[in-house]
Amino acid sequence: MSFIITFLAALFVFGAVIAIHEFGHFAVAKLCGVQVNEFSIGMGPALWHNIYHGTQYSLRLLPVGGYVALEGEESPESQQAETLRDTPEPPLTGEVAARQPERFGKPLNEAAVWQRMLVMAAGAFMNFVLGFVVLVLLISARNEPITSRVIYKINEGALCGQTGLEAGDKVLAVNGRRCFVANDMIYELVRAEQYRADFTVLRDGKTVELPDVQFDTWVDDSGETHMSLGFTVYGIQKTPLNVLKEAGNSVLYYGRIIYTSLADLVRGRESINDLSGPVGIVTAIGQAASYGWQDLLELLALITINVGILNLLPFPALDGGKIVFLLIEGITGYAVPEKIQGSLTVAAFALLFGLMIFATYNDILRLITGAI
Repeated sequence: MSFIITFLAALFVFGAVIAIHEFGHFAVAKLCGVQVNEFSIGMGPALWHNIYHGTQYSLRLLPVGGYVALEGEESPESQQAETLRDTPEPPLTGEVAARQPERFGKPLNEAAVWQRMLVMAAGAFMNFVLGFVVLVLLISARNEPITSRVIYKINEGALCGQTGLEAGDKVLAVNGRRCFVANDMIYELVRAEQYRADFTVLRDGKTVELPDVQFDTWVDDSGETHMSLGFTVYGIQKTPLNVLKEAGNSVLYYGRIIYTSLADLVRGRESINDLSGPVGIVTAIGQAASYGWQDLLELLALITINVGILNLLPFPALDGGKIVFLLIEGITGYAVPEKIQGSLTVAAFALLFGLMIFATYNDILRLITGAI
């Protein structure tokens, strides 16, 4: 039963993240008058397809991806869709010949540079929208009020109170990083060294710098040391406006976690051995599903924002890399030669594929050793 729950939960999460991402590309391409030959959820053989207004909508066998095939785009899916346009496809349900999409728009390479940039960025944008909507639902469904960043009370004798913090302080930043939500404080304090951090607070209407605020610690039965916050914060009434603000700030919080984790990986603060691949992600989804629908939706929000951030990185194989190529074209008036784009993209795909294999190996090793 747990396998079935994990499978269905993973199908739901991956399906939602992929579908909304591809819908972003699809919708903006349509708005910009670009011909969309196919909008597909899943990869591999088609289980179902239908043609409407010049676009073939497909549901395919393997729920491991999806794509939008645009006229004039240099991708295998787009080129295949263009090739099949004038070649009747074997029918799915006994028709004499399957209908092929007609052209209702222009090729992508004939669209203005700014339009192509919008098409490329739209997928990631919709991932952020999905994350925002999910977080709105989660915050609205919780019984407790929204957690603020305003200190309500300092515990008696707490070290943080003796080294700078006061009741009524609104935490603006920890160690120079702006705090959007209460979780930002926790995240930065967990990363802090020697159980101390620099705070920026709003006190009596003025911004006050509090260097080297220290925190108490305690030791558990296994001998591990933990930080004790030593203060509590106010709750915020859950009005529609406050829910929307908290959801928007939470998107920024998740996005910065992803960015910070990548930066830590590059700087060597985090080990590459900590990377997780598809196996680790599916395992995490299964665990979240076993805890309840709210944990599953919270993981969905994290994953979809993660996909949005990663896709905007200026890497040739990703949407962000394509945007860089288009930016160069917009500034210079000349497109980056397709041979150079193709070579960089192939090299980038090889690197990403290698990282995925390495991360999957780590996942399997952790499963065998019981680390996850």
